[in-house]
Amino acid sequence: MEWLNVTAEHGLAGLLLASFLAATVLPGGSEAVLWGFLKIHPEQASTAIWLATLGNTAGGMTSWACGRFLPRWQGLDRLPRMHHLQRWGSPALLFAWLPLAGDALCIAAGWLRLHWLPCCLFMALGKGARYWLVAQGALAN
Repeated sequence: MEWLNVTAEHGLAGLLLASFLAATVLPGGSEAVLWGFLKIHPEQASTAIWLATLGNTAGGMTSWACGRFLPRWQGLDRLPRMHHLQRWGSPALLFAWLPLAGDALCIAAGWLRLHWLPCCLFMALGKGARYWLVAQGALAN
């Protein structure tokens, strides 16, 4: 299993990239990458959680930016799901970590012109909590 002997630096860079790509519309499982990395380098847990959160939040904000620059179509903001996002605002992005729905939330938040800073903060909180839970599971076994 020498092929699994990944240095911490290379593994952290791969984790950052995987978490960024997983937050865009590209499919990816950054949780599995985090889990595997922590099995090899458990001493790097806090750095790994921080970098995974950073990468995933940056990917989510990229989706937010894509939504921000989409043209505003009449009537689309009256869709029931858009209405809920308008009502809850940026705190709804605590759920940006959800598969598929999270990408749509990020894009819709940008399209609705929700302010970027609260969106980024709520997104990071939700994504960070998810990675912390994954890390707890990986380190417990």
